[in-house]
Amino acid sequence: MFSTVLLKDSAERAVSTFCQTLVALVGTDGAGMLDVGLVDSLMASLAAAVLSVVKSYAAIKGPIGGANPSVVNIEDE
Repeated sequence: MFSTVLLKDSAERAVSTFCQTLVALVGTDGAGMLDVGLVDSLMASLAAAVLSVVKSYAAIKGPIGGANPSVVNIEDE
């Protein structure tokens, strides 16, 4: 169920989500659009990364997903 490829793919998605969320929150704070501190930005980014891992697991277990953490099951033809 949890192969090395699957774990690496889920980890890559989680790290990517963490970085994207952090850059978005720090950037909007710096631009004056939001008043979010660094600690709050890190916590929100961590929450987003955890949700990414949960989504990856749900995609594997769901009716549409396959052996990868993507919700869409695309087979090579």
